[in-house]
Amino acid sequence: MPANLGDRLRDVRKRRGMTQQELARESGVSVSLIRKLEQGERQDARLETVRRLAASLRVPTMRLVAESAEDGASPATLDQWATVRKALTAPLRDIAELDEPPTPEGVRDALSAAVPLFSGDRFTELRAVLPPLLRDADTVARLGPEGRAVRVRLLQLTGWLLTQTRQFEAAEWCLGAALDGSADRLQGASTVNTMCWLLLRQGKLSEARELASQWADDTEPRLSRATPDELSAWGWLLLRLSAAAVRDNRAEEAEDALRLAHSAAVALGREFAPGDDFLRAYGPVTVTLKRTENAMVLDRPDVVLKLAAKIPAGGFRPTSNNRNRHLLDVANAYARTRQYGHAVDTLASIRDAAPEWLPNQRYARDILGRIVAHRRTLTGEMRSLADTVGLPV
Repeated sequence: MPANLGDRLRDVRKRRGMTQQELARESGVSVSLIRKLEQGERQDARLETVRRLAASLRVPTMRLVAESAEDGASPATLDQWATVRKALTAPLRDIAELDEPPTPEGVRDALSAAVPLFSGDRFTELRAVLPPLLRDADTVARLGPEGRAVRVRLLQLTGWLLTQTRQFEAAEWCLGAALDGSADRLQGASTVNTMCWLLLRQGKLSEARELASQWADDTEPRLSRATPDELSAWGWLLLRLSAAAVRDNRAEEAEDALRLAHSAAVALGREFAPGDDFLRAYGPVTVTLKRTENAMVLDRPDVVLKLAAKIPAGGFRPTSNNRNRHLLDVANAYARTRQYGHAVDTLASIRDAAPEWLPNQRYARDILGRIVAHRRTLTGEMRSLADTVGLPV
């Protein structure tokens, strides 16, 4: 297979007997971008763009993508989180030399107090509390099973946070350490859930599919006797499998996984968070949110808005990782259907609810860029949002 995206795109397009103009018309991707990719003037493209090209060429997205199409964190973001990353790999301290060595109970209580900072995307506060908390967790992990469990839980949360802020290499290290320390299969599945999301954000669709599929097969319970924890773990792995498959233009596989995820949600009968863990909250509303996400990947804004209208506002779980990610799909659907006022209002509502989360979302920047491109003049709200998401001038 040719080494770069442009060569692969050109080869597949010619095999399909399509001109650049025909591919542009079929995919909705500009002919100028297709030309630049094939001529090597552009070396990569957004995963969403590659998926649309692949869908029009009737090949899996990964036929065109050999490496990640997604950028990591900006230099400014890396600088802001440097102390957290340093704490992850700091040398272990000698407990005997500590004046007041931490205890598993104390670290567990400190972690419980920090969980609302994670679920509320309060990044500024997390940058302050995480370095000492990570060092204390490393210390108590050597004191027995209780300390190790606290460290695994903190690493799961920190890996999720690093994925959220696109610090992919550090997130991979963090989640790998959490998986290595897992006490049982369900705890491991919780970590793998975030690992799959990390791979999705990097554009590594095949790896995400394979990992989610393997773990979903290994953790599949008997629905008639499954515990809520088992249903949540299995359901989330199926949702990750579906997300990877739909982005790789494997619509039937995505729908099959989503159907099984729905059966797990029906067996639960409600939104359920094992051990009050907001990252594992699962149920019928969560499945509907992910079905909506799949519809947007397939460029069905009409389906997105139809499904969104049926989701009860009170049914969202208390984390913007799910709630606001869904609202970005809604804003995109409005933009795709030229309802720009509604799209801007939706983006503004996300900014007001999660001001530290939104700037890390490249998706938001793409949506607003599409809106701005169709406007002769910008409102004050649009200019404010452009500053928030870092839309280039």
